[in-house]
Amino acid sequence: MAEYHMSGARSFAARKVQFLNRWHASRAGRMKTRAVGFVSSPEPRTIGSFARGRQLMAGNFLFAGHLLEQKDAELWDLPVPTAEFGQELNGFSWLDDLAAVGDGPARAAAQTWLWSWIDRYGRGRGPGWTPDLTGRRLIRWINHAIFVLRGAESEESHAFYGSLFRQTHFLAKRWHGAAPGLPRIEALCGLVYAGLALEGMEAMAQPAVRALARECRARIDDQGGLPTRNPEELLDVFTLLCWTAAALEEAGQSVPDEHTAAIERIAPTLRTLRHADGGLARFHGGGRGAEGWLDHALAQARIRNSQPDGLSMGYARLSAGRTSVVVDASVPPSGAASYNAHASTLAFELTSGRRPLVVNCGSGRTFGAEWRRAGRATPSHSTLALDGYSSARLGEQDAETGREPLIEGPTRVPIEVGHASDGLRFQSGHNGFVPTHGLTHARTLEMTFDGRGLAGEDMLLALEDSEKRRFDRTMDAAGLSGIAFDIRFHLHPEVDVTIDLGGAAVSMALKSGEIWVFRHDGTQKLSLEPSVYLETGRLKPRGSNQIVLSGRAMSYATRIRWSLSKAQETAIGVRDLSLDMPDLTELLP
Repeated sequence: MAEYHMSGARSFAARKVQFLNRWHASRAGRMKTRAVGFVSSPEPRTIGSFARGRQLMAGNFLFAGHLLEQKDAELWDLPVPTAEFGQELNGFSWLDDLAAVGDGPARAAAQTWLWSWIDRYGRGRGPGWTPDLTGRRLIRWINHAIFVLRGAESEESHAFYGSLFRQTHFLAKRWHGAAPGLPRIEALCGLVYAGLALEGMEAMAQPAVRALARECRARIDDQGGLPTRNPEELLDVFTLLCWTAAALEEAGQSVPDEHTAAIERIAPTLRTLRHADGGLARFHGGGRGAEGWLDHALAQARIRNSQPDGLSMGYARLSAGRTSVVVDASVPPSGAASYNAHASTLAFELTSGRRPLVVNCGSGRTFGAEWRRAGRATPSHSTLALDGYSSARLGEQDAETGREPLIEGPTRVPIEVGHASDGLRFQSGHNGFVPTHGLTHARTLEMTFDGRGLAGEDMLLALEDSEKRRFDRTMDAAGLSGIAFDIRFHLHPEVDVTIDLGGAAVSMALKSGEIWVFRHDGTQKLSLEPSVYLETGRLKPRGSNQIVLSGRAMSYATRIRWSLSKAQETAIGVRDLSLDMPDLTELLP
């Protein structure tokens, strides 16, 4: 009964938010606009993709994992297969991609679609009138105003400024209706942007600046992280805060201390979460990040703080030579922050130079509900899974949103990061399997000082008497045949992999020419199995491979040793000359 009332309360709250959004959007749409212009020429800050821009102009519309091929189509006449597809349309991030192309046809497409949106939805109608989407849209319109206004008729310019006026007034009323975290920060940054950029609307900026400072203080923790522990989401927040700080400074206004402090906390955390190739570690629903955004944001922030000792947003990093390892070393998110969270405790990713080697499968959000659930499970990560169980489970689906929280995950993840005799050592464990099997998973990773080798040890331990009794009961239920486990090492799709030495080792060739070798202690079964790489911006999952060590826990202590190391013939310094050129046809089936 209590769960029913909680679900009903959430449903009522969601309907109330939707009603208030529609009410204030309708009021803003009826407002009589006055003549406005820009205080100064807007500075474009967002970075788009030339390849995606060309695909848009060719009539290939790829949003939220769905491709619609309709040459010469009116953007707003497209069928909308999912709510996420419509949100990406109405957020206008695609304007970055057309601006990246920047020629006459790209400008014509941008102008046609932008003014068509104003004609259809500019009076407060349509699905795009939510605080976060409005903030995102305002930032793009202001960033690319010079691009879209060039050659525009005076009537079109008036409609453009009038729509900015109405959307800004809507945001001023509804920013607090956005969910805490990234959505609210996106709404507030859009309001600050518009208040600073538009003539006569400066009064709207300062309340939003103060509210943004409060949000920074409340949502960015001492480690420079977010409750969701999503690295890509942290990059989005960091980028928005940097853009807004730059806009305030250019307007001659001070940036609040809380705002500046949040940027200073986040920057070293993002450096911890950045692999050697510049991409983000892919955990808890996040991807590698938009190309170039991380480096650009870090450069703009001008924060030179070193990486903090210990954990950053719950992640540990080992880095030496050309090799980086990032480990999920904390309890998973909980509650509302866990709707995109994964059961990935103690999973790691390894990148050598510009080439990812060991990865997690990633978020299947854009490939449908089944892929989304599969991507959140422990077997989709480079760690140990026990007897078909994940280290955390998915809770009951919310009837209103379809989202599922992560529940019953590890509650203790002690860690120790220090030095080994010839390198760096990471030690940790989690109790996610204790309630079901009485076993604690402990993992030790040791990286050599030159980054050419990573030695690992995984242990399954029944520590307390109560845990031993639970383990015994599980063994009895299994007919004393042991508790099955798999240790998985998912490989990037571009890794060429073969089993060597009669199944005792696996050889992995990277495009850079490096050769890595996986070995184990011979106590478990080694196999090479299919895997998938789930990547936002593609139509379907990419096929890949995974190394799997399989065995059975027969006693209160089971130990498995393995190693990843560069082959002796791999040079210390490799000139990675294989270029990753964008393929304009990669979005097509």
